[in-house]
Amino acid sequence: MDDAVRSRRSVLCGLAVALLAPGALAACGSPQPARKGGVGDAKPGTRVAAVADVPVGGGRLVDVPGGGRLLLVRPTEAEVRAFDPTCPHLGTLVSEPAKGVVTCPTHGSEFDAASGALRRGPAPQGLTAVPVAVRDDQVVLA
Repeated sequence: MDDAVRSRRSVLCGLAVALLAPGALAACGSPQPARKGGVGDAKPGTRVAAVADVPVGGGRLVDVPGGGRLLLVRPTEAEVRAFDPTCPHLGTLVSEPAKGVVTCPTHGSEFDAASGALRRGPAPQGLTAVPVAVRDDQVVLA
């Protein structure tokens, strides 16, 4: 076999390996991490926290029975809201609010603690609201 044929074959084989290897490596890699936020398998009416456990003007990350997590915020004495604490940018769990701002520790996205609205990216949107209600001084899924 002459050098031109061998060289062409080497280039084509190298190109095939280069195109196929990333897919093969991805298939052999670890699975994507499980979703950290949201309500998991919990049903409406599931208790997630006592109202007294959520500070007025602040918030708290809570575990949801049945899997998942929520960010509960209490903008006023009479109001409790909930958000999926998964940052819409890369899925990192956000921090509890400080001075009215929820921050993603990975890349610094900032969200309004009372509304979940995006204040500063790189996240493309705000936090996803999760419906909750207050019943007998308990925060429950609505």
